[in-house]
Amino acid sequence: MTSSRATLIEVARHAGVSLASTSRALHGTGASPAMVERVRAAAEELGYSPDVTGRSLRMKKTFQVAFAVADIGNPVYVEMLTAIHEVLAPHGYRVVVMTTGDTAESTAELVRGLGSGFVDALVISPLRADDALVAEIRRAPVPVVVIGRALDAESVDSVSTDSAGGIGQAVHHLVAAGRRRIGFLNGPLDTTPGAARQRGFDAATGADGFPAERVAVEVAEDFTVAAGLRAARTLLAPAADGSRLDAVVAANDLLAIGAVRAAREAGLAVPGDVAVTGMDDTELGRVYEPRLTSVSLGTAERGAAAARAVLARLDDDAAPAQHVVIGPRLLVRDSTTGAAPTTAPEGSAR
Repeated sequence: MTSSRATLIEVARHAGVSLASTSRALHGTGASPAMVERVRAAAEELGYSPDVTGRSLRMKKTFQVAFAVADIGNPVYVEMLTAIHEVLAPHGYRVVVMTTGDTAESTAELVRGLGSGFVDALVISPLRADDALVAEIRRAPVPVVVIGRALDAESVDSVSTDSAGGIGQAVHHLVAAGRRRIGFLNGPLDTTPGAARQRGFDAATGADGFPAERVAVEVAEDFTVAAGLRAARTLLAPAADGSRLDAVVAANDLLAIGAVRAAREAGLAVPGDVAVTGMDDTELGRVYEPRLTSVSLGTAERGAAAARAVLARLDDDAAPAQHVVIGPRLLVRDSTTGAAPTTAPEGSAR
C-alpha cells in the first residue's frame, strides 16, 4: 500500500479530509493540531514526499531560510540553529547553514549574494559590523533578521541580549563569594561581543570598587578553547610578589574551559584556588568538570525569536521592525562554589 510516489490527493483521501485541509496541515498554515497530526500520520503511512521544487515554482519561493554565522563549530550557534529549525519547519521551511567569515566585509558580500534567489530570508549573527554591512542589509532583496547588537538600525529586525550586564552579574557573584583579585579573559575587542563584554567588566569592577592593582585583563586571539588556554596562561601567572588572581571571568564558555585547563597546568584547584565563570550556558559547559558557572544569554530563545521575526516579515514586509531583547541570567555551578582562598597577599592582581 505504501509508495514513495504517493500524491497529495491520496494523502487527503487516506486522512479523510479535503485536499485544501491536507495542504494546510502539511505546510503548517491554518490547520488545527489534531488535523496536522491526522494528515501527517497519513502522509507517513503512505510514504508521501512533497514536491518541493514544484511548490517553489508555483509560489515563486524557495522555502529556504539561511542561517549565517562566523563559526559553525561554536556550540552557541548549534543551539540557535536547532531553535530556528523548530520554529520554521512546521511552516514548510528548510534552514540552510552558511558561514560569514570573521570580517564585516565578508559578511556584506554574503548579504549581497542574496539577490541570486536561493533563499527567502536570512538570519545572521555577525561577529563584526560596519556602516557598509548595515547598508547592504537595508537594501537586501529578502528579509534579514540580525541576532546581536551589531547594528544601530531601527529599520532592521533584530534580537539582542545584554551581554555587558551579564558580565556584571558574574563579577558581582564572585565578589559576593569573597573573591578579591579578578581577571577578565576576553575575545578580540574589535568584535561586537568582545567590545560589549569589556564594557560590562569595566563597569562592574568599577562599581564594586576594585583598585586597578587587583584587576587584570587578557585578550585572546579568538573565542575558542585553544585561544583561551594560551591567554589564560599569562593571566594566571604569579606576580613578582607571588600573588595570583583568585577568579577569572571569561567572555564565553569556550574561553572559560581554556582558563580551567590553564589553572590545572599551574597546579591551581578550580574553584578552590581560582573560581571561573563563563558565558552562554552551553551544553559543553554544563557537562564539563567542574560544571561551569555561566551567564545564560537565552541562546535558544534568541534563535526562536529570530525565526518568528522571519515569519512575520515574510507575512508582512511593510510591518514595523521588531527589536526583541532577551535578558541575561547567571547560573551558579561547581566552578565558583568553593571557598575563596584566604592566605594569598592582597597586593598585585598578577
